Amino acid sequence: MRLLVTGITGKVGASFLPAFRADPRFADWQIRAICNNRIIDDPSVEIVQASISDADAMESAMDGVTHVLHMASVKESPKLAIDIGVKGMFNLLEAFRKAPRAHQFLLISGDCTVGHIQQPYDEPITEMSPRRAYPGCYALTKAIEEVMLEQYRIQYGINTCCLRAPWIMEKDDFRYALSFREQFGGPSWTELLAPDQISSYARNETIPLLRDVRGMPLRRNFIHVDDLVSAILSALDNAAAEGQLFNISMNAPVDYGEVAEHLRATRGLSAAEIDTPFHSNWLDNAKARLFLGWQPLVDLKQLIDRAWTYDRAPDDPRIVWYPG
Repeated sequence: MRLLVTGITGKVGASFLPAFRADPRFADWQIRAICNNRIIDDPSVEIVQASISDADAMESAMDGVTHVLHMASVKESPKLAIDIGVKGMFNLLEAFRKAPRAHQFLLISGDCTVGHIQQPYDEPITEMSPRRAYPGCYALTKAIEEVMLEQYRIQYGINTCCLRAPWIMEKDDFRYALSFREQFGGPSWTELLAPDQISSYARNETIPLLRDVRGMPLRRNFIHVDDLVSAILSALDNAAAEGQLFNISMNAPVDYGEVAEHLRATRGLSAAEIDTPFHSNWLDNAKARLFLGWQPLVDLKQLIDRAWTYDRAPDDPRIVWYPG
């Protein structure tokens, strides 16, 4: 078997590769990675240096490939969005459907396709819920990717699977997501607070207790990178994943009220209650647990405690893969 991977140098890719190598089910598999701007230094990985927007390069890269794991994307980059998110996806799917040994195409998508916290839902978001992407080119292209994958299965009968994940946490990410010292991800503090408030909260190590549009503590979906990687491994070459879309999230969304209480009790941190125009949403992962036998292991308290106890080594620089 030969697995073609895009996005192997990113946050998920860096965690996926060692987990994949450690799984005895894939002991005899070969890995080929498409790298463009960043190159991975691993002799066990065959590197194809090219952009997925290059159709000829993708057709060559697909030679002998049985499985594709497509993780590469760009965020709010209008100049690259169509080349990577639309043209790149099309090139990969076209090359895959023509490849004689092609068996499974696995796409990693995001909850931006269902609007994250910016679109309202009256019930838990399942795989049958309508797509309601929030504004911006990133969410638009991810929604297009999901639809393209569905249509290629309908049009050509290829074996596809899509894993839809919310904001992916690793190391001390969650601590920074709750910090006023720097902007990491959303929401943008400057859109909710005055500059002097932000400065005061940063000095006092205050954490945000966000409230949704109804005035209740905001509930927002996250997933730890370890749990997303375990879901990828569960879906890879799994007959139960054929033709399926799965929400890959924690068993319950993160409740900012519960976060504030846990950090008050364990670390003595105070919280600032902040009204927002956002909607509490619940990304339901029941289908993935049923079909794949997958279970996320990092719950809310573990997510918090891992982030606050992470000891960053001098040779482990904090990398912000994208602004948010």
